[in-house]
Amino acid sequence: MSSTGDKIKGLTNEAVGNVKQAVGKAVGNDRLRAEGAAQELKGEAQQALGKAKDAVKNVVDKT
Repeated sequence: MSSTGDKIKGLTNEAVGNVKQAVGKAVGNDRLRAEGAAQELKGEAQQALGKAKDAVKNVVDKT
């Protein structure tokens, strides 16, 4: 997957995770809050992967 694709998936997972956490908190569902937190972390990791791919590409392009 491209770095842009990783970043987009990461942003999407973060957003969905935040919504799940908010809904879980509003209705008192701890499982949904935990799922949301996990999905948010997954999104952050995907974005970091996309940024790392960009950094590697920039180094390779300079050589």
